[in-house]
Amino acid sequence: MNEIKQRKVIVIGDGMVGSAISYTLLIKSDIQEIGIIDINENKTMGDVLDMNHAMSLASPKTIKVSKYNDIKDAHIIVITAGANQKENETRIDLLEKNKRIFDSIFSQMKPYLNKKSIVLIVTNPVDILSYYAYTKLDLPASQVIGSGTVLDTARLKYLLSQDTKIDPRNIHTYVIGEHGDSELAAFSVTYIAGLPILDYCYKCGGCKNISHLDHLKAIEKEVTNSAYEIIAKKGSTYYGIAMAVNRIIDAIINDTNSVLTVSSYIDSAFDNKIDNVYLSVPTVVNSLGASRTIWPKYNQVEKELLIKSASSLKKYY
Repeated sequence: MNEIKQRKVIVIGDGMVGSAISYTLLIKSDIQEIGIIDINENKTMGDVLDMNHAMSLASPKTIKVSKYNDIKDAHIIVITAGANQKENETRIDLLEKNKRIFDSIFSQMKPYLNKKSIVLIVTNPVDILSYYAYTKLDLPASQVIGSGTVLDTARLKYLLSQDTKIDPRNIHTYVIGEHGDSELAAFSVTYIAGLPILDYCYKCGGCKNISHLDHLKAIEKEVTNSAYEIIAKKGSTYYGIAMAVNRIIDAIINDTNSVLTVSSYIDSAFDNKIDNVYLSVPTVVNSLGASRTIWPKYNQVEKELLIKSASSLKKYY
């Protein structure tokens, strides 16, 4: 088995999402090698040339068109390849198309896959495809993770920031469950400067003619519908997810033990009401991948919604 290069990333898929991820990795100073794989090699060659032309303006690194044998010593393999989500199409609608694409990718990956590598799934429906990858790649569950609701959580922080006029970096909250229509905002464990969000709302007094909880639920709905809104306006989303993937990669290569809502394997939770499923909950991410999950004290309604979200994913397995 080849020794992995700790700061080498392979991106499989050079569409809008894949190329945006590669570009964010170009900007990162601590990535040393980026390899891009796509069936449209001409387009990939163009992206690689474009980014290499900017090398004197960034930290020097290697960016190249790669083949599957380049996976053999990569620390992180990011899979973005797949059909794009179209207007009025749910992430679940993409499943069968993207499963076939993944079968082709896996057959080409497996001869070269390093047993120490971490596979990061970005393609939708990300939770189901992360589980599918786990069953196919013969890697420990901790080394197969999905981008999950890291972006959804960032969207929630942004919207709460706009609403409260507080720096989003000082708002601590999570979107949990499916990266999709059954996801939920965990408001019972949302804090601003140590204050529970509802306590902050009472002190703020900004809500007019609506209960604080109803106001928060309206924000939650906006988060869930964000992707649909962006797709309707410009055809696809890519900048936000590229930054989310960048954040996950940063936690892995720098071994930071960051708590992120990646999609990870849940063996058992809530007295086995959630079991054998990939979904997003607060997870410690480090050089080993999804190291462990953390279970805050969600309220009963949130627990039931999380269980329901997990069940909605499992029926597609």
